[in-house]
Amino acid sequence: MQITSPAFKDNAASALNNKTLQKALLNVERGFIDKRAKAAAGLPEFERLRDDARDIKNHTLAHLDLYLDAYERRVTASGGHVHWAETAEDARAIILDICRSLKAKTITKSKSMVAEEIDLNDYLEDHGVRPVETDLGEYIIQIRHEPPSHIIAPAVHLTKEQVADDFRRVHGHLDPKRNLDEPVTLLSEARTVLREQFLAADVGLTGANFLVAETGTSVIVTNEGNGDLTQTLPKAHIVLASIEKVVPTLDDVAKIMRVLARSATGQEMSVYTTFSTGPRREGDLDGPGEYHVVILDNGRTAMLGTEFQDMLRCIRCGACMNHCPVYHAVGGHAYGWVYPGPMGAVLTPTLIGVDNSGHLPNASTFCGRCESVCPMRIPLPKMMRHWREREFEKHLGAAVPRVAVRLWAAFARRPLLYRLMVGAASTAMRLIGGKKGRLSSMLLAGGWVKHRDLAVPTGRTFIDQWKARQDDREAAGHAAAKPGHAAAKPGHAGAKH
Repeated sequence: MQITSPAFKDNAASALNNKTLQKALLNVERGFIDKRAKAAAGLPEFERLRDDARDIKNHTLAHLDLYLDAYERRVTASGGHVHWAETAEDARAIILDICRSLKAKTITKSKSMVAEEIDLNDYLEDHGVRPVETDLGEYIIQIRHEPPSHIIAPAVHLTKEQVADDFRRVHGHLDPKRNLDEPVTLLSEARTVLREQFLAADVGLTGANFLVAETGTSVIVTNEGNGDLTQTLPKAHIVLASIEKVVPTLDDVAKIMRVLARSATGQEMSVYTTFSTGPRREGDLDGPGEYHVVILDNGRTAMLGTEFQDMLRCIRCGACMNHCPVYHAVGGHAYGWVYPGPMGAVLTPTLIGVDNSGHLPNASTFCGRCESVCPMRIPLPKMMRHWREREFEKHLGAAVPRVAVRLWAAFARRPLLYRLMVGAASTAMRLIGGKKGRLSSMLLAGGWVKHRDLAVPTGRTFIDQWKARQDDREAAGHAAAKPGHAAAKPGHAGAKH
């Protein structure tokens, strides 16, 4: 997948001018926010469960090596195989080796953001293995040769009409006069086409919402059932997951599951929750003959013990982007890589470097909505600030903001000069703003006033108001200390013993 994060500003400008995209993005606000609020309000213990989920993940990350080791032992005991991949290249090579060992020509895939992260589809195609996405949203973007624009709704940037056009283009063997005007007809056509792929696949690959150390189980949550068909019909089931997906016990999974679907789609539970432990056993009617788990690091170990460790609590629910005004405006593709929205603004610089993605942590209003709805209570705004600091320290940002910050710091270290400059600037802005009381242009703030007016300062500055309050307090203190004041009179009711 081509990384376009360095061009975020251009991507965003293009997105804002794309009328079809803007129409599609309205579905994010309409489709997720109210549902999440109602689902959370319907569960009295929701906030306590968020605390529990956070604590479970924090405990696991503090003992990550022990739980990963326990998970591997359990998988091996059940007849499966665990493969450790330090890098994306390692993970791709491991998966290709498994496919070649089975002489696989086709691999069906259930939605996996880690597979997107390692650019697995292009790699497999280049080496003679045809990947087929079976999640409806992922299938749509695959036939369009696009990356996902949302981590739980990959095709949310598209309209129904666009999908219908793509189906007519790709499914040329079907009746050209067929009705594709309704969502149900689109879904039925995708189901018909994909059923053939499920039956023909040699290998099935899924992601994992959780890896359970207690039992060696992988857990996926879906709403379409494609995950079940992907892992039960082929010769082998490959689970691709990153190291932070491990949790200690099934009870822990149950707790986190209660906040996952409610935060993601506003459901009490997803339609399908599938637990897989090892390959098909003697007497089983179905299931894969081989069970492989590929566990990817790809920079996550380096996050442990740093200010970005909390990001490893993320359960990929998408709530942060569902509530983010920036995401609502520009969509996921503007972010230029796999992970969009506030979580992407934190995770992407970790995985591909802040030099390639420094715009992303700056693409935030810091309204705090992302943190307020995160089921794992991840402090996303704080971590975005950390990335801004890293970007500033490495001189990666634009020259004008860096100079402006240094200039402000020079004045801030000289209080008298700072007060004089603030006073002068306030006066100048009031004069320029005139009767309108607003500025439509301003030196060093062109990006802000290009799309909105800036209100001019009114009344006294904060510093003046603060000083006046201090003066009032001191005056009150002096008055209270004068002899004969009511508070100091002997025998006053407040002085009785």
